[in-house]
Amino acid sequence: MKHRHLASVFFLAGTAAAGATLAASAQRSSGFDILITNGRIVDGSGAPWYRGDVGIVGDRIQAIGRLGGASAKTSIDARDMVVAPGFVDMLGQSEFNVLVDNRAASKILQGVTTEVTGEGSSIAPVNDRMIEEAAAVFKHFGVLADWHSLDEYFRRLNERTRPAINMATFVGAGGVRNYVIGKEDRKATPAELDQMKQLVEQAMQQGALGLSSSLQYVPDRFADSEELVALAGVAARHGGIYITHQRSEGNRLFESLGEVVAIAERAAIPAEIWHLKTAYKANWGKMPEVLSRIEAARARGLDVTANQYPYTRASNGLDACLPLWVREGGLEKMLARLKDPIQRGRIKREMDDPAATAWENQWYGSGGAEGVMLSSVLSPELRKYEGMTLAAIGKQLGNDPRDVVMDFVIADRAESSVIISIMAEEDVRAALKHPLVAIGSDSPAKAEDGPLAESKSHPRGWGSFPRILGTYVRGERLLTLEEAIRKMTSRAAARVHLDDRGLLKPGMMADITVFDPVTIRDVSTFQDPNHYSVGVKHVLVNGRPVVADGKMTDERPGRALRGPGYRKGS
Repeated sequence: MKHRHLASVFFLAGTAAAGATLAASAQRSSGFDILITNGRIVDGSGAPWYRGDVGIVGDRIQAIGRLGGASAKTSIDARDMVVAPGFVDMLGQSEFNVLVDNRAASKILQGVTTEVTGEGSSIAPVNDRMIEEAAAVFKHFGVLADWHSLDEYFRRLNERTRPAINMATFVGAGGVRNYVIGKEDRKATPAELDQMKQLVEQAMQQGALGLSSSLQYVPDRFADSEELVALAGVAARHGGIYITHQRSEGNRLFESLGEVVAIAERAAIPAEIWHLKTAYKANWGKMPEVLSRIEAARARGLDVTANQYPYTRASNGLDACLPLWVREGGLEKMLARLKDPIQRGRIKREMDDPAATAWENQWYGSGGAEGVMLSSVLSPELRKYEGMTLAAIGKQLGNDPRDVVMDFVIADRAESSVIISIMAEEDVRAALKHPLVAIGSDSPAKAEDGPLAESKSHPRGWGSFPRILGTYVRGERLLTLEEAIRKMTSRAAARVHLDDRGLLKPGMMADITVFDPVTIRDVSTFQDPNHYSVGVKHVLVNGRPVVADGKMTDERPGRALRGPGYRKGS
C-alpha cells in the first residue's frame, strides 16, 4: 500500500484514452521481439501518462496500447514502473571515453540512450598536430587515434567500438580554428576563414548536428562574432543549429547573451545555450532575467533555447583558473610562462582581480582556493590530492594555493580538472522549471570499475537525470513527471533533428527507459562521486537491452547518429 500511495503522489492523473491500442491486432498473430507490459507510459510529448504495453520488433516500436494476449520472445513486466523514451543527454562529452570503455556505464544506468557532444573542440576534424597534442591521453588509455574526419570517427564507432549508447556530435568552431590557425590570439585571414568554412561544410555533410562554440576557452575565445556568424551560416545551409558555451556566464552575462541572439539572427540559424547558468555570487538571482531575455528573442522570431545540469557546482580544467593570456598559444607556451617567476607574480595578481573583464576569472568568482576542488588528474603522482580543495592542498604542501594551481598544471600537463562552486540553487530551479530548457550532464561516461574508474569526477556525469526525477519531481514537485520526461526526450531529440527518437509511438526507434518512480535517485556526491544511480530497471537501445533488471548486459547496440546534412559517401 505504501508503494502504491507514493506512486499516486508522483504521477498526475491521466486518462487511458491516450493509450488506445495502436496496430495491435496485426502483431498478436506474428508476435513481438520484446513486449513491455503493464507500464505507466510517459510518451515524451508532455501528455499525461497512461497505462499500456509497448511492442517492439527489431529496432523499432511496432505498437503501443492494450496488447494483452500478444506473444513475444521476451517480456518485461513494467508494473508500478514508468516506461519512457530513452533519455537524451544534450551535452554528454563521451566521444573519447566510449573508445576506452564502450559500456558507457554511468550513463545507461541513468536511463540515457543517446548523447549529444562536441563542445567547441569536437572529436573531428583533426589533423596530425592536434592528434600529437593529445598523445599523452591517448597513450595513457591505450587508444589509437586512427581518424581525422568525422566520417572516419563514426565508422570506427559503428564498426569497432560498438558502444552501448548512441552518439551524435556537433562540429566545434574552436576545433576548426585550432586545425587551421592553432591557438594564437588573432583574427583569421580571409583564406583561413574559407578553410574553416570548408571544414564545417565537410563535417555537416558527414553528419554533424550543427556548429558549436565554447567561448570561455582557448582557442574558441579568440573568435569574434563575425567568424562565428560565417561558420554558423554554413551549418544553417545544412539544417544544423548553433549551440554555445557562452563567452561569459558571469559578469558580462547579458552582453554574452546578446551575442548569442545576434549570431542566431545574422546567420539565420536556431541557437541553443549549453549549461545555462548565472555564475558567481554577484550574478546570483539573475536567472529570471536571463530567461526573460530568451523569451523576448523568441517573441522577435528568433529560435533560441537552452539546457542545463541540476547542480550548483561546475567543472572544467584546472588551467581555466589562469588568465587567458597564459593559455594562449598552446600547451608548451603556457608551461613556459608558468615556469617564469616574473610571469607567475603577474598571474597571481590577476587571479585575485575582482574586476577582470578580459577573461572569466573563475578563481576569484569561486571564492578562491576554498571554492576550487581538484576532481581528477592524469598523473598517478597527483591522484592523492583528488577531492581536496586548493586551500587544503596548499596547506598540506605549505604553498600558496595559486602556486599550487600553476605547479599542478605543469606537473599534469594541463590534464587536471576541478569542481568550482559558482551557482545558486534558486537559479538552478528557475531554469529547470522553464519549458525552453532541456537537460545535459556536461560530463563523460564513467564506471565504477575499469580504466575510467582510476580518478574522481563531477557527480553530474553519474546522476543528472535521476536527480531531477528523484529530487525535483518526486521530492519537491518543482515540475511534473511528464514535463521532466519531455525535457529529457522529445525536446532534446527534436532540437537536434533526431526525428526518429524521443517519443514512444509506432515507427520510432526503440530507445526506451523503464524506471521505478519511487526509488529512482542519484547516489554520486562531490566528495564520493563514483557511484551509479539507482532506480533504472531496464534500458533498451535500438531495441536491445543494455540494462536488464537493474544490471548492465553485454549488449552494445549503440550507433553513430548523423545530422540533417548527412550525405553518404561525402
